[in-house]
Amino acid sequence: MSVDQYMQEKFPNLKLRPPLFYNWSIGIRYELGVNYELENIHESHSYLEEVYKRASTLFKSIHSSNDDVYIVVDVNDFGEHKAYKRKLNIFTKYVKEKAILFKLQHHIIPYIFPEDDEEGTYSTHRFSLKCKVSDFNYSPILKAICNQDMGVRPSIFHRIYFINVSKNTIFHIYDDRGCDLLANSLDTIRGNFEEYNEWILDYDRDEIDNIFKKSH
Repeated sequence: MSVDQYMQEKFPNLKLRPPLFYNWSIGIRYELGVNYELENIHESHSYLEEVYKRASTLFKSIHSSNDDVYIVVDVNDFGEHKAYKRKLNIFTKYVKEKAILFKLQHHIIPYIFPEDDEEGTYSTHRFSLKCKVSDFNYSPILKAICNQDMGVRPSIFHRIYFINVSKNTIFHIYDDRGCDLLANSLDTIRGNFEEYNEWILDYDRDEIDNIFKKSH
Protein backbone atom coordinates (compact mmCIF):
# COMPACT_ATOMS: atom_id res chain seq x y z
CA MET A 1 0.00 0.00 0.00
CA SER A 2 1.35 3.42 -0.94
CA VAL A 3 1.17 6.37 1.42
CA ASP A 4 -1.53 7.92 -0.79
CA GLN A 5 -3.65 4.77 -0.59
CA TYR A 6 -3.17 4.64 3.15
CA MET A 7 -4.23 8.29 3.55
CA GLN A 8 -7.34 7.76 1.44
CA GLU A 9 -8.34 4.79 3.57
CA LYS A 10 -7.53 6.05 7.07
CA PHE A 11 -7.67 9.85 6.68
CA PRO A 12 -10.11 10.38 3.81
CA ASN A 13 -10.25 13.88 2.33
CA LEU A 14 -7.31 15.09 4.42
CA LYS A 15 -4.62 16.72 2.32
CA LEU A 16 -1.13 16.18 3.67
CA ARG A 17 -0.27 19.84 4.05
CA PRO A 18 -0.22 22.30 6.94
CA PRO A 19 -2.07 23.30 8.96
CA LEU A 20 -3.14 19.70 9.62
CA PHE A 21 -4.88 20.42 12.92
CA TYR A 22 -7.44 22.74 11.33
CA ASN A 23 -8.26 20.28 8.56
CA TRP A 24 -9.06 17.14 10.55
CA SER A 25 -11.65 16.48 13.24
CA ILE A 26 -9.45 14.58 15.72
CA GLY A 27 -6.21 16.16 16.77
CA ILE A 28 -4.11 18.07 19.27
CA ARG A 29 -1.89 21.09 18.67
CA TYR A 30 1.00 21.30 21.11
CA GLU A 31 3.23 24.23 21.92
CA LEU A 32 6.93 23.38 21.73
CA GLY A 33 8.60 26.78 22.07
CA VAL A 34 7.79 28.87 25.14
CA ASN A 35 9.21 32.13 26.54
CA TYR A 36 11.27 32.82 23.45
CA GLU A 37 13.89 35.50 24.08
CA LEU A 38 16.81 35.54 21.66
CA GLU A 39 18.94 38.12 23.45
CA ASN A 40 22.00 35.92 23.78
CA ILE A 41 23.30 32.49 22.85
CA HIS A 42 22.62 31.06 26.30
CA GLU A 43 18.95 31.99 26.18
CA SER A 44 18.65 30.57 22.66
CA HIS A 45 20.22 27.33 23.84
CA SER A 46 17.89 27.06 26.84
CA TYR A 47 14.89 27.77 24.64
CA LEU A 48 15.83 25.09 22.13
CA GLU A 49 16.58 22.51 24.80
CA GLU A 50 12.97 22.82 25.99
CA VAL A 51 11.76 22.59 22.39
CA TYR A 52 13.81 19.42 21.84
CA LYS A 53 12.56 17.89 25.08
CA ARG A 54 8.92 18.45 24.25
CA ALA A 55 9.28 17.27 20.64
CA SER A 56 11.06 14.07 21.66
CA THR A 57 8.68 13.37 24.56
CA LEU A 58 5.59 13.79 22.39
CA PHE A 59 7.06 11.65 19.62
CA LYS A 60 7.90 8.84 22.03
CA SER A 61 4.46 9.07 23.64
CA ILE A 62 2.75 7.91 20.44
CA HIS A 63 5.45 5.87 18.67
CA SER A 64 6.70 2.48 19.82
CA SER A 65 9.94 1.07 18.41
CA ASN A 66 8.16 -1.70 16.52
CA ASP A 67 5.49 0.51 14.96
CA ASP A 68 5.33 0.73 11.17
CA VAL A 69 5.59 4.30 9.94
CA TYR A 70 5.78 6.27 6.75
CA ILE A 71 8.37 9.04 6.83
CA VAL A 72 7.10 11.54 4.28
CA VAL A 73 9.28 14.42 3.07
CA ASP A 74 7.93 17.13 0.78
CA VAL A 75 10.46 18.99 -1.34
CA ASN A 76 8.99 21.96 -3.17
CA ASP A 77 10.28 22.80 -6.63
CA PHE A 78 9.97 26.53 -7.22
CA GLY A 79 10.28 26.88 -10.97
CA GLU A 80 13.96 27.24 -11.85
CA HIS A 81 15.25 26.44 -8.36
CA LYS A 82 14.84 22.69 -8.82
CA ALA A 83 15.24 22.04 -5.11
CA TYR A 84 14.56 18.34 -5.56
CA LYS A 85 17.81 17.94 -7.53
CA ARG A 86 19.88 18.84 -4.51
CA LYS A 87 21.15 15.90 -2.54
CA LEU A 88 18.27 14.81 -0.32
CA ASN A 89 20.29 13.37 2.57
CA ILE A 90 17.47 13.32 5.11
CA PHE A 91 16.97 9.60 4.67
CA THR A 92 20.59 8.58 4.23
CA LYS A 93 21.64 10.62 7.25
CA TYR A 94 19.07 9.33 9.73
CA VAL A 95 18.16 5.80 8.57
CA LYS A 96 20.29 3.18 10.32
CA GLU A 97 20.32 0.39 7.72
CA LYS A 98 20.99 1.70 4.22
CA ALA A 99 19.35 -1.36 2.65
CA ILE A 100 16.00 0.03 3.77
CA LEU A 101 16.49 2.98 1.40
CA PHE A 102 15.67 0.72 -1.54
CA LYS A 103 12.04 1.07 -0.46
CA LEU A 104 12.14 4.86 -0.84
CA GLN A 105 9.30 6.11 -3.05
CA HIS A 106 9.29 9.35 -5.06
CA HIS A 107 6.25 10.97 -6.63
CA ILE A 108 5.76 14.36 -8.24
CA ILE A 109 2.46 15.91 -7.16
CA PRO A 110 0.84 19.29 -7.78
CA TYR A 111 2.29 22.03 -5.62
CA ILE A 112 0.71 21.59 -2.16
CA PHE A 113 -0.08 25.31 -1.92
CA PRO A 114 -1.87 25.91 -5.25
CA GLU A 115 -3.07 29.30 -4.04
CA ASP A 116 0.56 30.46 -4.21
CA ASP A 117 1.10 29.10 -7.72
CA GLU A 118 -1.13 31.13 -10.02
CA GLU A 119 0.89 30.28 -13.12
CA GLY A 120 1.09 26.58 -12.35
CA THR A 121 4.87 26.42 -12.57
CA TYR A 122 5.61 24.80 -9.21
CA SER A 123 5.46 21.20 -8.10
CA THR A 124 6.09 19.17 -4.96
CA HIS A 125 8.35 16.14 -4.87
CA ARG A 126 7.03 13.76 -2.25
CA PHE A 127 9.45 11.19 -0.88
CA SER A 128 8.11 8.44 1.37
CA LEU A 129 9.78 5.58 3.18
CA LYS A 130 7.95 2.86 5.08
CA CYS A 131 9.96 1.41 7.94
CA LYS A 132 9.94 0.64 11.66
CA VAL A 133 10.44 3.43 14.18
CA SER A 134 13.54 1.54 15.31
CA ASP A 135 14.98 1.82 11.79
CA PHE A 136 15.81 5.53 12.07
CA ASN A 137 17.33 7.93 14.58
CA TYR A 138 14.34 10.06 15.43
CA SER A 139 15.94 12.31 18.07
CA PRO A 140 18.42 14.08 15.75
CA ILE A 141 15.88 14.40 12.95
CA LEU A 142 13.38 16.04 15.33
CA LYS A 143 16.06 18.48 16.48
CA ALA A 144 16.97 19.36 12.90
CA ILE A 145 13.31 20.10 12.11
CA CYS A 146 13.03 22.33 15.18
CA ASN A 147 16.20 24.20 14.14
CA GLN A 148 14.84 25.31 10.77
CA ASP A 149 14.14 28.94 11.71
CA MET A 150 16.74 29.30 14.45
CA GLY A 151 19.95 29.65 12.48
CA VAL A 152 21.24 26.47 14.10
CA ARG A 153 22.67 23.45 12.31
CA PRO A 154 21.82 20.82 11.38
CA SER A 155 18.54 22.16 10.00
CA ILE A 156 15.80 20.61 7.88
CA PHE A 157 13.62 23.03 5.95
CA HIS A 158 11.49 20.49 4.12
CA ARG A 159 8.18 19.45 5.64
CA ILE A 160 8.32 16.05 7.28
CA TYR A 161 5.36 13.96 8.39
CA PHE A 162 5.55 10.82 10.52
CA ILE A 163 2.54 8.67 9.68
CA ASN A 164 2.13 5.80 12.12
CA VAL A 165 0.47 2.91 10.28
CA SER A 166 0.24 0.81 13.45
CA LYS A 167 -1.56 3.52 15.46
CA ASN A 168 -3.17 5.49 12.60
CA THR A 169 -1.71 8.81 13.69
CA ILE A 170 0.12 11.67 12.00
CA PHE A 171 2.83 13.64 13.79
CA HIS A 172 4.04 16.89 12.25
CA ILE A 173 6.38 19.51 13.73
CA TYR A 174 5.76 22.69 11.75
CA ASP A 175 8.71 24.53 13.36
CA ASP A 176 10.10 25.30 16.82
CA ARG A 177 6.77 26.81 17.86
CA GLY A 178 4.68 23.67 17.82
CA CYS A 179 3.43 20.41 16.39
CA ASP A 180 0.23 18.63 15.41
CA LEU A 181 -0.83 15.14 16.45
CA LEU A 182 -3.75 13.70 14.48
CA ALA A 183 -5.55 10.37 14.77
CA ASN A 184 -8.53 8.63 13.23
CA SER A 185 -9.77 7.61 16.68
CA LEU A 186 -10.11 9.73 19.81
CA ASP A 187 -9.14 6.84 22.05
CA THR A 188 -5.75 6.56 20.35
CA ILE A 189 -4.58 9.98 21.57
CA ARG A 190 -6.73 10.44 24.67
CA GLY A 191 -3.77 9.48 26.86
CA ASN A 192 -1.63 12.11 25.14
CA PHE A 193 -4.35 14.70 25.67
CA GLU A 194 -4.49 13.93 29.38
CA GLU A 195 -0.79 13.42 30.14
CA TYR A 196 0.55 16.43 28.23
CA ASN A 197 -2.46 18.69 28.65
CA GLU A 198 -0.42 21.61 29.95
CA TRP A 199 1.58 21.67 26.71
CA ILE A 200 -1.51 22.20 24.56
CA LEU A 201 -1.41 25.48 22.65
CA ASP A 202 -3.64 27.87 24.57
CA TYR A 203 -4.90 29.49 21.37
CA ASP A 204 -6.61 26.22 20.39
CA ARG A 205 -7.26 24.82 23.86
CA ASP A 206 -11.02 25.38 23.88
CA GLU A 207 -11.45 23.66 20.53
CA ILE A 208 -9.26 20.74 21.59
CA ASP A 209 -11.12 20.36 24.90
CA ASN A 210 -14.39 20.23 22.99
CA ILE A 211 -13.06 17.50 20.71
CA PHE A 212 -12.49 15.20 23.67
CA LYS A 213 -15.59 16.22 25.60
CA LYS A 214 -17.83 15.21 22.72
CA SER A 215 -16.96 11.57 23.21
CA HIS A 216 -18.27 11.50 26.80
